[in-house]
Amino acid sequence: MHTVLVTGAAGFIGSHSVEWLLARGCRVVGVDTLRTGRLENLAVARASPHFAWVQADAGDEAAMRALFECYRFDGVLHLAALVSVPESFREPALNYRLNLANADCIARLCLECGCKRLVFASSAAVYGAAATLPNHELALPQPQSPYAAAKLAAETMLLGYAASYGLEAVCLRYFNIYGPRQDPASPYSGVLSIFTDRFRQGLPVTVYGDGEQSRDFVAVQDVARANGLALLEAAMPSGCYNVCTGRAVSLNQVLAIYRELYPAAPATRYDEVRVGDIRHSLGDPAALRAALGYSAQISFEMGLRELALAGDARK
Repeated sequence: MHTVLVTGAAGFIGSHSVEWLLARGCRVVGVDTLRTGRLENLAVARASPHFAWVQADAGDEAAMRALFECYRFDGVLHLAALVSVPESFREPALNYRLNLANADCIARLCLECGCKRLVFASSAAVYGAAATLPNHELALPQPQSPYAAAKLAAETMLLGYAASYGLEAVCLRYFNIYGPRQDPASPYSGVLSIFTDRFRQGLPVTVYGDGEQSRDFVAVQDVARANGLALLEAAMPSGCYNVCTGRAVSLNQVLAIYRELYPAAPATRYDEVRVGDIRHSLGDPAALRAALGYSAQISFEMGLRELALAGDARK
């Protein structure tokens, strides 16, 4: 039985990843400060005898060392982070600590305690707005926020540890993730979670621009599977990998699906484009497919309908 550590376990991505790992027979230790994570996200996991919950900071080296020494982890999925781009501008020191220093802490403990593999949650934000589409891992990164810069710096550091010490460092660059448990009340929640919440309440939604801006939306269940496979696959080369579908969907296409689900909803409001918004985002999934045989399985329409139904069920 693999024993793995998941930091940020009570979050949107973390809780789905924990459930995927438990379903594959892993013993999972979940760590979270609950700064943005929610304990109710782990209701299924906490019912499992193979899950251990620890409320702690992934950057608390003493607390983490005690866990590493107790459980002798086979691998770590490091998801704990500052996930808000606006907050990274307001709180650059916090961004540095949560997105770079904590990754260093976890990586050093992996080396110290003989943990073979570290899977790191990075972001497509490292590519920036001017990158040629689709984004490919070999493209020159152009981070345009403290958040993206910290993610890129963490990637570089971890790959340096991989080259120097033999740590297996897998950096996954997530594109636009959506699905159940993404909090629509959060100031950095994904657009689909916000749209779903507003359509469900019969409130109008606002689109900034003409609605033809597009994103590579990937379901959180597919992201959890990518995380798990990257953690457990016997032969997984260190490196950076996009987690995406390779398919772009415009916001107007998104709205057309919502109109089918909520035909009585108010008309959409279109407003001026916001400064700094990226017009198009699209990833190339080839590298992760070559490494793991991985492809996203959930179609966008199916995933969006599931998200809407999950929201309706909470009414």
